[in-house]
Amino acid sequence: MSVSPSFDERVAERLESMSPAEQRVVRYFQDNREEVLIASAAALAEKAETSDATVVRATKALGFAGLEELRRTLAAELRNSLSPAERLSRTLGEVGGSLPAAFETTLETQIQSLADLRRTITPELFQAAIEGMIGAKRVLVFGLGPSSAVADYLVFQLSRFGLEAAGLSNTGLLFADDLRRLRAGDFVVMLAYGRVYTELSALLDEIRRLRLGSLLLTDTLAAMLQHRVGIVLPVARGRADMLSLHTATLGLIETLLVGIASQRPAETLANLRALNEAREKLAGKAMDLPVSPEGGAKPRTP
Repeated sequence: MSVSPSFDERVAERLESMSPAEQRVVRYFQDNREEVLIASAAALAEKAETSDATVVRATKALGFAGLEELRRTLAAELRNSLSPAERLSRTLGEVGGSLPAAFETTLETQIQSLADLRRTITPELFQAAIEGMIGAKRVLVFGLGPSSAVADYLVFQLSRFGLEAAGLSNTGLLFADDLRRLRAGDFVVMLAYGRVYTELSALLDEIRRLRLGSLLLTDTLAAMLQHRVGIVLPVARGRADMLSLHTATLGLIETLLVGIASQRPAETLANLRALNEAREKLAGKAMDLPVSPEGGAKPRTP
């Protein structure tokens, strides 16, 4: 069985035969592979300083039927290319032993990832995610490894806002217990990056079986899983060849939280006031949670 050429092999073989504008697009693809997975043709054209049509022509000149096939190829290669140790080694190779370089490089990568959210997440996608969460009987949040901490944070804040929420973070055979908790009316938020773990695949099957609403926050899995989930919010974890960073994911989660509060302000404020009252009982004095009867901040007490 023949093996399809890799992305870089296609570039090496075909780049010289392309027009200068197409070459510029392909070089942008090479340097920004994770963004190619999540950005529209229009966004890629803007970044490469060319037109949508040139982006499409460059994609086909590489031998791909279209952007979706290109994305699938890049996603597969990214999933299998670098281990966490190799990513860190490349990061350290770039910053060396310089603390200022570590500071500036990491901040610049995080800033770029946050800026990418504006280009990849449309108002319609954001609205659909908010409506799915606030319209559900319960929100379940899936995340494994480092993403489990971010998932727990989202569950914590949703609960404070008065939404019923729970986490799905077991691994291995214990994940069967998590799957058994799913029920009609749930909305499942999934944080998943890199590859489709066994637990994620089983969760997607159960979501389909129960016909549950779902939201996926991902980088390289968007092209592969977009037909298995209700909503995909693409979010990059920095550069594909460097240490994974979660700033953009956390930033996106907090925009979702603000969006939820904006659509149910009375309920959110009522739940925060109830939390304030419970704190006062525990502390034996007035607490300082910044919620006033008018919904604004109140002066801090010593």
